[in-house]
Amino acid sequence: MTSTLPLVRNRIALPARSRFSAALRRGLWWGVLSLTGGVERRGRLPRGGCVVVANHSSHADTAALLAALDSRHTPAIGAAADYWFASPWRRRICRRLAAGFPVRRGGGGMDDLLTMADELRAGRAVVLFPEGTRGRDGELGSFHRGALVLAERAGVPVVPVGIAGTDRLLPKHGRLRSALVRVSIGDPLPPAVGPQEARDAVVALHRRTVAEPLRDSATRRRVAAVAASRWGVPLAFLWALAEALSWPLMPELLLGAVCVAVPGAAPRLSLGALAGSLAGGLIALQLASAGVRLPAPLTTDRMRAEVRHELALEGASAVRHQPWNGIPFKVYGAEAGRAGVPAADWLAASAKARGSRTLTVGLGFAAFGLLMRRHRRHYGRYLVLLGGGFAAGLSLIVAGWG
Repeated sequence: MTSTLPLVRNRIALPARSRFSAALRRGLWWGVLSLTGGVERRGRLPRGGCVVVANHSSHADTAALLAALDSRHTPAIGAAADYWFASPWRRRICRRLAAGFPVRRGGGGMDDLLTMADELRAGRAVVLFPEGTRGRDGELGSFHRGALVLAERAGVPVVPVGIAGTDRLLPKHGRLRSALVRVSIGDPLPPAVGPQEARDAVVALHRRTVAEPLRDSATRRRVAAVAASRWGVPLAFLWALAEALSWPLMPELLLGAVCVAVPGAAPRLSLGALAGSLAGGLIALQLASAGVRLPAPLTTDRMRAEVRHELALEGASAVRHQPWNGIPFKVYGAEAGRAGVPAADWLAASAKARGSRTLTVGLGFAAFGLLMRRHRRHYGRYLVLLGGGFAAGLSLIVAGWG
């Protein structure tokens, strides 16, 4: 009867570090890593408490594990007391964002670890980096015995985990950059496993995770090569300029294709498209004011009548409706020229209206590209869906303004 009391007490205490908090942390770090290149998990933790041992090459390893491990285990991360608990603000960050607990590296660390034994028996996962510090060049150092002693004392399995990509995402003494992170969870090992056996299991997982190629689409690679080349921005500029004059395919369609293929190029491609739209809008205004009528496919008389009405009421600022009403930008440019709208007023108003739409769309597609990075092999299907969705939407808009 008395032997079960510690377990009961800790089951009651666990809600203070609840699954809800763990789920919030998991969502936070999954979101962050999704925006910096994506996170991919293989395998799952066993039911019940366990000691997770993983390779350690970056501060991003903690974020990767919190994003990948099941929140029902309410993972707790062992953190170096002399670094993460050396100041109040670091201590708060470590505890709140990583559920960290201090482990001394200069003596007393074993006692710190053993305080987690009851929580392990209660079903929690305790995450430790047995190397004790971050390694370099993907090479794992020797494992300290503390994690294994804790598992044996608590009577829970040891789960090896291999992490790959964090050394590129956030190198030791380096800067943050985009990279896909992969977390591979291995089969549980018995509590009495030796340090060499545990290390070998982590090494095997790490090497397999690093060696596994990221499946990609040949179409995406070709699109990315063009978008990232010196022709990428001129292409976005000319496409948008042509659309502002006569071309029926809006530049957001191009951004939807290229920003998903190469998210890092989204800001400059979006700015190139914006510059093309503004230049084309000015040319359209000047040509229309001189009496030139350019072809305007997929537009209707009702669209032109609506734009003339808006321009009569609001002047150049009427273009603010364009991003939302489905009427092509070229209709606004041509009608503004016929209405005698001053070029300076038109440029200022259209820069605000087109800028908000073009930049938002470009960056939105870039974020989607980062989220879908691990599914790049489906890029060809994505282009089909994008083109089909655009064609259906354009048909509905033209029919609605018919």
